[in-house]
Amino acid sequence: MSTSKTIKSALISVFHKDGLAPIVKKLDELNVTIYSTGGTEKFIKEQGIAVVPVDEVTSYPSILGGRVKTLHPKVFGGILNRQDNESDVAELAAFDIPQIDLVIVDLYPFEKTVASGAAEQDIVEKIDIGGISLIRASAKNFKDTFTVSSMDQYESFLSILSENNGETSIEQRKKFAAKSFNISSHYDTAIFNYFNEDEIVYKASEQTSKVLRYGENPHQKGYFFGDLEAMFEKLHGKELSYNNLLDLDAAVNLIGEFKGEAPTFAILKHNNACGFAQRETIKQAYIDALAGDPISAFGGVLIANTEINKETAEEIHSLFCEVVIAPSFSEDALTVLKGKKNRIILIQKDIALPNTTVRTCLNGSLIQDKDHITDRLEDLKYVTDSKPTHRELDDLLFASKLCKNTKSNTIILVKNKQLLAGGTGQTSRVDALNQAIEKATSFKFDLNGCVMASDAFFPFPDCVEIADKAGIKSVIQPGGSIKDQLSIAYCNENNLSMVMTGTRHFKH
Repeated sequence: MSTSKTIKSALISVFHKDGLAPIVKKLDELNVTIYSTGGTEKFIKEQGIAVVPVDEVTSYPSILGGRVKTLHPKVFGGILNRQDNESDVAELAAFDIPQIDLVIVDLYPFEKTVASGAAEQDIVEKIDIGGISLIRASAKNFKDTFTVSSMDQYESFLSILSENNGETSIEQRKKFAAKSFNISSHYDTAIFNYFNEDEIVYKASEQTSKVLRYGENPHQKGYFFGDLEAMFEKLHGKELSYNNLLDLDAAVNLIGEFKGEAPTFAILKHNNACGFAQRETIKQAYIDALAGDPISAFGGVLIANTEINKETAEEIHSLFCEVVIAPSFSEDALTVLKGKKNRIILIQKDIALPNTTVRTCLNGSLIQDKDHITDRLEDLKYVTDSKPTHRELDDLLFASKLCKNTKSNTIILVKNKQLLAGGTGQTSRVDALNQAIEKATSFKFDLNGCVMASDAFFPFPDCVEIADKAGIKSVIQPGGSIKDQLSIAYCNENNLSMVMTGTRHFKH
């Protein structure tokens, strides 16, 4: 038996009618009988095309304010019957049920209604019942029925219709059925997530995706699921890679801690800041950020919290960097930065980021609330006899924000709102501190008077002792160790100031 089917009848009932006219005109040319309801029926008639109202088939009008229009055996029987099953064919004849070969149905815009801030009653009314039932029924019976479930499919379906004079293959019908189940499952996920308040269930569905050049390494496939265009406006450069996107995520989260503050510039490499500074001008902020580690900055991701001007762009241009991000760029700055054809230039848009983080773990997923706590002046507990100066307090809070956004175990050294060095991703806090000191001294920074931030408590006084001998004068850490007093005692004996925040900021 042939698996190709010729469309002779169609049920059309859609919310979105843009792009529908060419399809109904083509169906009319092919002498396809069209069934429809409500606004779609009216639209088809306005095209000068004959249409059979569904209520003439069912002998029931649309009822309950339009809630029930197509939920009827004469509709679903026409869609779900198996044309190679003698019993199904006999029942169609016995009950005078018309065969339906094509279903063009989309869904009410539930997600858009939720996003608009509409009242719950309006949101509930956008939960499609008939439409999703028709889509699922038609897709289930793909061996006999063709399903078009979104206006995004109109163009490709019209091509099939035109090229083959209404004849469709089993491969085409199955492909469109898969699209339909993708749409229906996404729709149900959105509805569940809207209603769910108590169930600890993870349901996620993302329709927008991007195929990346490769994953973390060239032998790995990579994909991004999400709407990058909502996040950034790309002005120039090559396609973003998997590793670029990880760095962008780290960069955006870090610079977000300094939104609305004085000009701030960050340089990141492998998800950690290797250069960071805040100054009166964005040019000077960049120069001092670069000074923090001009070696690691090579091939890095750069981000600013304010517009990048020509003077700053000229400084940046001499550095090989993968990506430059800012809220805006002056026109002459863009002219300079576009001088490197592969350099990616992005305008960061002001949109809300997810409140949770998700990562695969073993044979499942780990999900947690994002670390939204930023240490503030009023959160600090002054635990030593010596108290930080105003300048040191500014540096401590500055360092704490950096520390929160650096891989654990980490120690951050800051002086005059400039990152001198960081120890990142170490297996011990002592190793992290020694790494930071060694790195800062290798770039000729004077550590006398600088401050130190730690992402977690000190179980022993060894870190404050090492810091003291390096010239560090003030420390910020969460506290919480049963041996906190040992570190406090050392600070008191050696005239160091230390504050505790009460909040740990591990980042793994």
